[in-house]
Amino acid sequence: MQTASDRHDYPSHWEADVVLRDGGTARIRPITADDAERLVSFYEQVSDESKYYRFFAPYPRLSAKDVHRFTHHDFVDRVGLAATVGGEFIATVRYDRIGAGGRPASGAEADEAEVAFLVQDAHQGRGVASALLEHIAAVARERGIRRFAAEVLPANTKMIKVFTDAGYTQKRSFEDGVVRLEFDLEPTDRSLAVQYAREQRAEARSVQRLLAPGAVAVIGTGRTPGGVGRSILDNIRDAGFTGRLYAVNGALPDGQRELDGVPAFRSVRDIDGPVDLAVVAVPAERVPDVVAECGEHDVQGLVVVSAGYAESGPEGKERQRALVRQARSYGMRIIGPNSFGVINTSPDVRLNASLAPDMPRPGRIGLFAQSGAIGVALLSRLHRRGGGVTGVTGVSTFVSSGNRADVSGNDVLQYWYEDADTDVTLMYLESIGNPRKFTRLARRTAAAKPLVVVQGARHGAGPRGHAVRATQLPHATVSALLRQAGVIRVDTITELVDAGLLLARQPLPAGPRVAILGNSESLGLLTYDACLADGLRPHPPQDLSTAASAADFHAALSRALADDTSDAVVVTALPAVGEGPVGDAALAEALRSAVAAAPTKPVLVVHVELGGLAEALSAATSTAPQPGTASGPVPADGDATTDGGGATADGGGATADGGTGAQDAELLAPAAPSAPVPPPEGAHLIPAYPAAERAVRALAQAVAYGQWRREAADPGKVPEYEDIDERRAAALIEGLLSRGQGLTLTTDATCELLAAYGIHVHRALPASTRDAAAEAARTLGYPVALKATAPHLRHRADLGGVRLDLADEEQLRRAYGELTELFGGPEELRPVVQRMAPRGVDTVVRAVIDPAAGAVLSFGLAGAASQLLGDMAHRLIPVTDRDATSLVRSIRTAPLLFGWRGSAPVDTPALEQLMLRVSRLVHDHPEVVAVTLEPVVVAPHGVSVLGASVRLAPPPARDDHGPRTLPTY
Repeated sequence: MQTASDRHDYPSHWEADVVLRDGGTARIRPITADDAERLVSFYEQVSDESKYYRFFAPYPRLSAKDVHRFTHHDFVDRVGLAATVGGEFIATVRYDRIGAGGRPASGAEADEAEVAFLVQDAHQGRGVASALLEHIAAVARERGIRRFAAEVLPANTKMIKVFTDAGYTQKRSFEDGVVRLEFDLEPTDRSLAVQYAREQRAEARSVQRLLAPGAVAVIGTGRTPGGVGRSILDNIRDAGFTGRLYAVNGALPDGQRELDGVPAFRSVRDIDGPVDLAVVAVPAERVPDVVAECGEHDVQGLVVVSAGYAESGPEGKERQRALVRQARSYGMRIIGPNSFGVINTSPDVRLNASLAPDMPRPGRIGLFAQSGAIGVALLSRLHRRGGGVTGVTGVSTFVSSGNRADVSGNDVLQYWYEDADTDVTLMYLESIGNPRKFTRLARRTAAAKPLVVVQGARHGAGPRGHAVRATQLPHATVSALLRQAGVIRVDTITELVDAGLLLARQPLPAGPRVAILGNSESLGLLTYDACLADGLRPHPPQDLSTAASAADFHAALSRALADDTSDAVVVTALPAVGEGPVGDAALAEALRSAVAAAPTKPVLVVHVELGGLAEALSAATSTAPQPGTASGPVPADGDATTDGGGATADGGGATADGGTGAQDAELLAPAAPSAPVPPPEGAHLIPAYPAAERAVRALAQAVAYGQWRREAADPGKVPEYEDIDERRAAALIEGLLSRGQGLTLTTDATCELLAAYGIHVHRALPASTRDAAAEAARTLGYPVALKATAPHLRHRADLGGVRLDLADEEQLRRAYGELTELFGGPEELRPVVQRMAPRGVDTVVRAVIDPAAGAVLSFGLAGAASQLLGDMAHRLIPVTDRDATSLVRSIRTAPLLFGWRGSAPVDTPALEQLMLRVSRLVHDHPEVVAVTLEPVVVAPHGVSVLGASVRLAPPPARDDHGPRTLPTY
């Protein structure tokens, strides 16, 4: 239990787990008076050279006065942080606030501090100091310190590099034989880029250690075949794992040294040599002992397939938290618990540490699934579908995260981003623990390789085993934000596989123009209609007739590929009766040779195979298993629950598809050859689909993604405005928040804050009586509008609570009487008078800080379009000029802004500038948690903001721009 050292409470929110450069983990926390013995022990393990670098003189041991000074802090002017592994210090950092002349100081007027590090020699080079610098800088900013100073000996090049590489704005000087570094702590674009790059390398390395281990121990292997642990052991051995494999069973009889030829031990501690990965398949109550043994043996990571954790209820949730805390205390990362396992098909690894009995085909697709059942279905479908018409496509790596207690989809994205063996990434997600980080990583990954995502639990709570932040945004909004980040979002795992196979095999289309050719007029017309439905621009189908030969297909496809008016080609093929496999082989060769001659456009095949259709129809009449209808590593509907080892691969009954009937349709796909021949290096494999709609849907996803890639090359910029007064806004916000934890601003305060960012709201004066209304109109000038602002009438012109274009006092008084007669007295109506704005299109601009997704800017037309039909578009903040332009054009009712049916086009550039200013306000000041501008009247020249509201709240202690941290448990 940590305690406060001096005058301030212990800041527990400074505690954090971090991933280091080598993929291991450490815990960072404040140093307290309880740490005296740890500090002394730590210092004794530091070399004399490192001590000299720290104190500029020989300093063999700490005095009692030193120990007291370094462990007693007020957590404001004097702060110390330690990085720990196994509860012991491996590094420390501290700052002391200083004033003029470098003397100790206190108070907000002293905004500089001196900082110093000490890292144990055995842990130097792991990136510990860089991580500590990020955290101590965040602490200092929180305490009002804006600048660090450090004095370093010239020979201490490692520490100098830590400071100079951090990316902060720096000054460097040399005097009295010492290098003095001064740097501002305000994050810069470069410091954030450095931080994100370090985060990526560390997290990618942590996953790489789990997926490419040199030695694996399976803990919980039964002495007889069957059971979870024994099955995984057999799968690793049978896949040809290239490293060392060990079996661990605490109940092994004396003298038994092997299990089916695999070296066997009672404990991982008995293994003579390092173990990189431990697969844990013991009952949940025995897992803590196993984790302790692994930690003491310096195991690098765990895959926990055991169940009985958060998916089982409150007791299991606490057990899961304890598991993560225990593993991290030893510097280990965890996949699971309740995981189906991991697979790496690389010939240098060949790891099948999963419950899938057969190794998937090697390939270029990375798979991530939070559900074991869905993971089974994905592997099975890729196995069946991998053959295609002209070659095979397989899996590079597979990760089933189970309850996602530690390693998440974000970590795997970090690994895939730089993995040369993965070209396409497919993810099944039921929850996103850190959506802000996910969208940041997704945007970067999608710029390099396609990322296809299907979301489960879209219309309800996520799985009980997953710790997630609650979002207040509807699913459609979250999907729009994912698409903005370059994610190809699909609805079912069938679409996931369909899109993945196309993206793994074919180049991206340059546009939406589609050529259609084939030997079936009906299939061609279905394909044409599907293209129109999915927003593509198809050419009329070319019918080659049912008598078309393979040579006819080759010639037609060659012409289509050479045609500059098409960006993609869909081939519809109905096999001639009686030709069977011979005809398929000839067609495949004809298509392959045509594509090889012009490989720049994507080609898809809609291939109806009569035998497969007959099998599917036959299977649909019986619930009994049909022989030969599927070949895969595991059954598509297989039960992931295993026997008596107390472990299950999945905690709940998830369905493999979204109810599209695609399981039967899958049988229409051409059967994969039993011994597929790898295609030539660089060859584009042609994917085949059993239905035109599925082929076209996959193509439409590729077209949209290709367009996003082209736009991402020039994402635009966040503009600077000379008339924005950021300091004035900050002072206003600070003063307003000093009155309470969160508040909705008054009209005057709202207008003043918005004005600091160049957003001017039309004045609205209260009119509690007819005379007050007349006086307000004289102040503002005629013509005016009279509005009821009561909650049930606000923004509801359709109810008659607004009177416009009142040209004089007589009209105003008459309108006032009509409103009060219809709706009640002034105290109910809350009427206001406002000067008339130029006529135009009423719109609404909103910004909100969502606890899960982050800052989001939304736009739509005011009234029924947005409120009833939900016609709103969304972008992540900060919004660039390109984002603002696309945002205006993204709503379905956008034609009303651009001269629909002869109306005058409105000033959309002025509207875009308004949205950019709102984005800047929310981005610059995280205390602004909600802004609503409604209505915003967009006229042919200029915009008028007629109503506005702003809500403030204290900013979060840490966000995605803060120091690197793992999710808290």
